[in-house]
Amino acid sequence: MKPSHVLALVSTGTVSWVAGSVYERLKSNGTTVEAASIAPTGLGRPEPESLPDVVPQVNRTAEIMKYGFPGYDQIRSMNNYVMSYDRRNRTAHWVFERLTRDDLKEKNKVDRTKCNFQEDESIHPFFRSTNDDYKNSGYDRGHLAAAGNHRLSQTHCQQTFLLSNMAPQVGRGFNRTAWNKLEKHVRHLTKFYKNVYVCTGPLYLPRKETDGKMYVKYQVIGPNNVAEIGRAHV
Repeated sequence: MKPSHVLALVSTGTVSWVAGSVYERLKSNGTTVEAASIAPTGLGRPEPESLPDVVPQVNRTAEIMKYGFPGYDQIRSMNNYVMSYDRRNRTAHWVFERLTRDDLKEKNKVDRTKCNFQEDESIHPFFRSTNDDYKNSGYDRGHLAAAGNHRLSQTHCQQTFLLSNMAPQVGRGFNRTAWNKLEKHVRHLTKFYKNVYVCTGPLYLPRKETDGKMYVKYQVIGPNNVAEIGRAHV
């Protein structure tokens, strides 16, 4: 038996003996006694004050990743989206969002034009992409987590402009048209569903070359060799 258990038994036994002695003494004097009136409270310690109501804090990452993580490499939790970063290709493995109708309501205080493309300083400089990588590359800095999905605050919107949330993407004919339409369609789904979970990431698709063999090839841009690859919503 542990010392703490022995101490607890000794304490309980001592209290019981004291209570029994008091009861017998009062009884011998013809006094009616209720057991509760002689039972000690708190063993001499003051009664604790009632605790205030505790409001549980909702974990935003747990909300977004309710159905599990596609992978666990270099996880980054932003205020309103979660990412797994690919240090080799200087882009994300995937970005996860949870959208609701309330999240997408227009907020006058949120101004996308005030946001700037910035390096993600949580990533070591050896593995980061920079604005110089995109300069004169012929590619847009294409959002993975769309800025239009994050209207709750200016901070939420600004975090979508981190370069870790970008992938090189053809501008005219894709990023500014087809991809933009796809992002709008995803937001439109919140009118029919309470929660819309969005996973966006690169696709490394093999292609058959003239020798009949399958290869995975993609262009890289800039001094940091940022991979230019396809993307898809899940």
